Amino acid sequence: MNSCLLCETPIASNPSWQALLGLDQQTNICQDCSKKFQHADIKNEEPFLDQVTSLYKYNEAMREYLHQFKFLQDVALASVFANELRTYLTGNATIVPIPMHPEKRIARTFAHVDELLKSARVPFTHLLEKTGTEAMGEKSKEQRLAMEPLFKLKPKMIIQPGTYRLVDDIYTTGTTLRHAATVLKEAGATRVEAVTLIRAER
Repeated sequence: MNSCLLCETPIASNPSWQALLGLDQQTNICQDCSKKFQHADIKNEEPFLDQVTSLYKYNEAMREYLHQFKFLQDVALASVFANELRTYLTGNATIVPIPMHPEKRIARTFAHVDELLKSARVPFTHLLEKTGTEAMGEKSKEQRLAMEPLFKLKPKMIIQPGTYRLVDDIYTTGTTLRHAATVLKEAGATRVEAVTLIRAER
């Protein structure tokens, strides 16, 4: 019997042929915890972004989840939303995670967006490098508009015409995704979309 990754309540599982073959979608959190998350189901367009999809709202339950996952380094929580993420990341697009700056990667010990994608069993390609360590949520609108580019292409990377889908954990101002999309579009991408687990309301 599995236990909920968030509250440790035992989760009963029903035997099935899918489970025997390893094909079932394993439940990692209990129904009580699952009900605390609010679906956002937001789709919109942004400059340089042909479509942005956000799955959940940034409510108290999601805030606690993100804190435990990212800052308390509970990497097992990457699997909580794996099934939903996999649903939105199917198709022929090249999946591109928003990268961490190497200094932050060392401090946090793991790349959280990479772990979300690994748990969802979604192949991805690192095409971008982060150029700074600034947090967008801490900047004013004027500061964000005046910023130097946040990303650059990794050395020797060539962007072929086609669809690219950026993935990040949270959409706050949209600045991060727009900067990343701009680099891909200017390098030759035909279409750039984005999927975020969370949409924060400002």
